[in-house]
Amino acid sequence: MKNIIIRTGMSPFDIFDAAHIMANNSIGGNVGNLVYQYSVFRTLMTEDTTITPDYYDYDPSRADEINEKYDAYVIPLADAFREEFVPSLRKYTKLIKKLKIPVYVIGVGLRAPFEPKLNEGFPFDKDVKEFVSAVLEKSSMIGLRGEITSEYLTRLGFREGIDHTVIGCPSMYSFGRELNIRETKITKDSVVAVNSSMLAPKNVLDFITRGMEEYPNHYFLPQWMKELKLAYAGAPALTKEPRTNYPVSMSDPAYMNDRIRYFLNVPTWLDFIRQADLSFGARLHGNITATIAGTPSILIPKDARMRELTEYHQLTHVMANQITADTKLSELVEKADFQQPTKRQGQNFDHYIDFLNKNNIDHIYKDGVKPAVVPLDEKMASASAELLPPIAPISACSPVEIADRMEKYFSLVEGKQIAKLAGKDKTIKQLQKKVAEKDKAIKKYKGTLNRKAVRLALKTADMFARK
Repeated sequence: MKNIIIRTGMSPFDIFDAAHIMANNSIGGNVGNLVYQYSVFRTLMTEDTTITPDYYDYDPSRADEINEKYDAYVIPLADAFREEFVPSLRKYTKLIKKLKIPVYVIGVGLRAPFEPKLNEGFPFDKDVKEFVSAVLEKSSMIGLRGEITSEYLTRLGFREGIDHTVIGCPSMYSFGRELNIRETKITKDSVVAVNSSMLAPKNVLDFITRGMEEYPNHYFLPQWMKELKLAYAGAPALTKEPRTNYPVSMSDPAYMNDRIRYFLNVPTWLDFIRQADLSFGARLHGNITATIAGTPSILIPKDARMRELTEYHQLTHVMANQITADTKLSELVEKADFQQPTKRQGQNFDHYIDFLNKNNIDHIYKDGVKPAVVPLDEKMASASAELLPPIAPISACSPVEIADRMEKYFSLVEGKQIAKLAGKDKTIKQLQKKVAEKDKAIKKYKGTLNRKAVRLALKTADMFARK
């Protein structure tokens, strides 16, 4: 039996409610993270492989425990090459250097503007080099999200095809080599799944809003942690000022009309989006989830990390600079080639499996692209009845459910405040201890100086007395 530890805040089998997810950040700030992690679980969980989440606890002090309990560390990442993630990269580098087991990075990318200036470098270049070097001491090759990240690592001195290779996003291979995007007639009454990001350009946000008006039978599927809090508890709002092109508060029609759904696990997300006729928006995994579920999708890439994956997987898309104030979603739907991703899927999947094989990572496709047994599916089938449904906005809840949410939410908030105060109290006590130790040392030093001063004074006086 092989034991793998994997970077994730929850496994597909963890039944975490919204309160638990908010308290522990089980989604890493964005529920889209669950999608590629789910795929890696499904691909690597063979009949003799157990996969255990690290629950985002990767402190270097765990090295001995990890070496003793596990046979490999699998690290699926998103756009981890960014300034905000540097502290985590440094911790991982320290941990990996202490590990004696293989370490596999299955997907990682660079966060940069849509047209990145790679030749100018980034403030985190040194940290990325140290992290990649540490990983390559424990595995054969690193899997990257796209060509932009590949060019970036090549500029840092790593060899394409030897140290790193582009595998895209593992989420695209959740169900194997084939994609089955259905042909759907999209009308004004169609169910449409909408996703968006406040970081998208204004013309994109305005277009998405117009699309929601054009297709009133829509559901908005948020992904940020703070949007889970808003849907669950009704506050706080995402911004101080109201927005006309993004649902930022409970007063927005999407919340007030019960058109919000926030998913707590991948299977219910897939089930829901399979019922939609179309998905569109500026969220990568919001649209990848639709694609692997077989639902036609239109993605609007907003930066380099989305662009390189869109290009690699040939995701059906429209670029932000092609959207004008007159662009209509219905017109894009008429022109779109929703089968585009299926044309590259087989080639990309084969390369992904080749990457796993080069790293000697066991997987369910060792004996063919259609495995007879998929352990994750079998285990999920028995647990499916326990999976929690998506979170609807609190405005749509019964009084009993509202009371239940408020009780859980405020208990959560109070618990955090107590923990925060306890942490501050502990810090204060530690500082007081250090001050006391320093004060003791200063007194000792003063005493020594005083004794030396007295001896020196007596010696000097004796010298003058002899004269």
